[in-house]
Amino acid sequence: MIKLTELMRQMVLQEELVQSDAWKALQSTIDILKKKEKVLLLSCSNRYNWDDSDIDIPKSKMIAMYIHSQLGNNSTLIDVSELKIFPCEGNVSRKDGNSCGLLKSKLKDKDKNPSGNHRCWASINNKSDELWKVSKELLESDAVIFFSSVRWGQANMYYQNLIERLTWLENRHNTLGEANIIKDIEAGFICAGQNWNGENVTETQMKVHEFYGFKPNDDLYWNWQYTKNVNDETQKSYKASHKKFIQDTKIPDSTDNK
Repeated sequence: MIKLTELMRQMVLQEELVQSDAWKALQSTIDILKKKEKVLLLSCSNRYNWDDSDIDIPKSKMIAMYIHSQLGNNSTLIDVSELKIFPCEGNVSRKDGNSCGLLKSKLKDKDKNPSGNHRCWASINNKSDELWKVSKELLESDAVIFFSSVRWGQANMYYQNLIERLTWLENRHNTLGEANIIKDIEAGFICAGQNWNGENVTETQMKVHEFYGFKPNDDLYWNWQYTKNVNDETQKSYKASHKKFIQDTKIPDSTDNK
């Protein structure tokens, strides 16, 4: 009886999809961002493509691209996965104290750091580092949306690497006692996953952005996930998720626009 009950529960969960109307959240996001002067969209998911005539675009990037197409000239879209961003050096927790975001870690390049506010040792220690391409746009924007896939219950490595490398933004005002230079930047986080933990990932990143000093907007934090059945790892499920994503978001299918 126990085994039968568990089987029935799994059958129900297999059809328990998280959204059927993600297009509403998407449209609400677009309506909010249309009121902004400059929006930065940071896509943090990747996909390898074997066939240039049949491009496979990550779901979260498809959302970012669609939003970008709807906002026109007031948005900038950056694919973070295509940038060379070195890992955080961990200077926030050195044995001699916290040296993240110190004035002497300022990137001395007017083209890369026109505001003078980019302070990250990894940018100095790695000459080919491209974090500046993000920070330059970020510090000129009044809204930023991060996009990520969910992998093994967490935001993926590209997003995590990026957010860790932006620690100096939080450190300046929370540890060093300086002004919060991102307090007026409205923030959001949109992620897409298959079957596990998307809601928790989204909630966690909203809290992270609050700690950083951004101005989180609840309506700009949402996720799309194919199913709540964490045990559904079937090929059938994975193949069905793309079509369901297109139906739920009403985004034009990238496979129809080769």
